Amino acid sequence: MGYDLGVDLGTTFVAAATARDGRVEMCTLGDREAVVPAVVYRTEDSNLIFGVEAERCMSSDPHRGARYVKRRLGDPTPASLGGVPYPATALLAGQLRDVLDTVTRAEGEPPDRVALTHPAGWGPYRRELFEEIPRLAGLRNHVVLTEPEAAAAHYGVHRFLGEGGIVAVYDLGGGSFDATVLRKRRGIIEIAGEPDGIERLGGIDFDEAITHWIDFRYGAEPAGPGLPETESSATVATLRQECVRAKEALSADMATTIAVPRLGRLLHAELSRRDFETMIRAPIESTVGALVRAVNNARFEVSELSAVLLVGGSSRIPLIGQMITEEIGRPIVTDAHPKHAVALGAAAAASMRTAGPGPRVPVVAGSPGDTIRLQALPPRGVSRPLPPGWAPEQTPPARSRRRRRLRRWLP
Repeated sequence: MGYDLGVDLGTTFVAAATARDGRVEMCTLGDREAVVPAVVYRTEDSNLIFGVEAERCMSSDPHRGARYVKRRLGDPTPASLGGVPYPATALLAGQLRDVLDTVTRAEGEPPDRVALTHPAGWGPYRRELFEEIPRLAGLRNHVVLTEPEAAAAHYGVHRFLGEGGIVAVYDLGGGSFDATVLRKRRGIIEIAGEPDGIERLGGIDFDEAITHWIDFRYGAEPAGPGLPETESSATVATLRQECVRAKEALSADMATTIAVPRLGRLLHAELSRRDFETMIRAPIESTVGALVRAVNNARFEVSELSAVLLVGGSSRIPLIGQMITEEIGRPIVTDAHPKHAVALGAAAAASMRTAGPGPRVPVVAGSPGDTIRLQALPPRGVSRPLPPGWAPEQTPPARSRRRRRLRRWLP
């Protein structure tokens, strides 16, 4: 029995889900976990490993690994793994191939079709680069859609969204923020207006805020003098993991304790939810402003929204729901596992069918005929602007040349 696959290549986590006979469920990619860290590590024999195993290896030798690769897409500077440069496109393709191999081993056969997602706020250049990833990973039968569209498919917005209804998707992940408005017309859920967002704002920036708070309180030196560089780097990596754990704990608890290595001692800093919210209030305010702009871009008033869908792991921060409610005053819709929403919706998109002009995909739990329209990538041959920071001599090579050059980086 065949199946379709949806993959969410996130900034901090990677998730995948399968769709079979109308059922959509998460895949196990790591140690009994549905999501795995978006980490890559280059071994001593020059192989690339990913996920949980890569994170374990990075804890002892961070210089041979990389995190947050998705944020590097479009950056002309390659990531350095043990002194060897790797383009972000090649690392993401390797990450995707690792997911495909893991799922294929578990299912006993490869998927019939794969759907991949990307932030709605990406411009044409980054979307073109994203197109390279499935090809480099060996995929030929795939579909690409935005993360808000996938989230809308998962949540089955038609269940509370009537004809002409409008819903806003607040998508705050590990590395970026997207605000998108979806509208239902004639049984089709489609993007209304232009999405808004903040390209470099996500959970990793909140982790960094906690790190700065610790440095301010205890000083910036992570370890005592005379420590080897690898040991010092491992100490920094351990502190970063502690900050991530603290951020997640404060979504449920009013305070948490962070183990802080300083000058050969292990200190314990207590961080309250109130102090954490003070650190991140300004950037959260900017996301709410972007959400309102997205509604205005679609030529609606916030009072016309049926609901706001909260998507992405960072959307679990309680302050976010509070601030959206205070600013917009519309119902908030979330899920017990917001990290899963995009992958589950992408799995439904992998079962795409065409009905009339433009590609469409059935809503996960919809009535017969309910569909969601996919946002198409720019057609081939269309002139695309260069990314910010590119000088004339840094003009990207032609697609065929770039593809040949990137293949040699894949494991």
